[in-house]
Amino acid sequence: MTRIVLASGSPARIGVLRAAGLEPEVIVSGVDETAFCAATPAELAGQLAQAKAAAVAAGLPDGLVIGCDSLLDLDGRALGKPASGAEAAARWREMAGRTGTLVTGHCVINAATGQQAAAVAATAVRFGTPSEREIAAYVASGEPLAVAGAFTLDGRGGWFVDGIDGDHGNVLGISLPLLRRLLADLGFGVTELWA
Repeated sequence: MTRIVLASGSPARIGVLRAAGLEPEVIVSGVDETAFCAATPAELAGQLAQAKAAAVAAGLPDGLVIGCDSLLDLDGRALGKPASGAEAAARWREMAGRTGTLVTGHCVINAATGQQAAAVAATAVRFGTPSEREIAAYVASGEPLAVAGAFTLDGRGGWFVDGIDGDHGNVLGISLPLLRRLLADLGFGVTELWA
């Protein structure tokens, strides 16, 4: 059985992979995200995904290492996890009633051979218009502080998202269709990896 390693501690990513039949080990990369910069949010997400996968793969003799990183592209700005409750609330006031693009960089590295495949998925997110009271309650829950863009689709934040255009899983942090293509590029059929 092929070893699958997720270079992320994201509960949402782990949950998506497990629900889809994989049983990944989790090794958090420890990559300093603040050390990276790029011209666009999509490029930055791609760089971070590759750096995370490479950092974990470097310490392994074998296995398929999956690295991901998500950012919200709002007006060309890369919005990751907010640093404070005040920042999360300000973001929600800015996002309300607008559409942003959730970009997730994906990178798969075969640790035994060093071969890698990488790409970025993008999903448009149409935000609702929560009231000030709803924003305050959502921020007080702590949820938006732990996620890119200060929102979740599968948690309390889902109440304030009017819809998406694109891959639902990508907004959760990992696109299964894109991951399947990347695995195929490395010669692995996804059904052969199911636990």
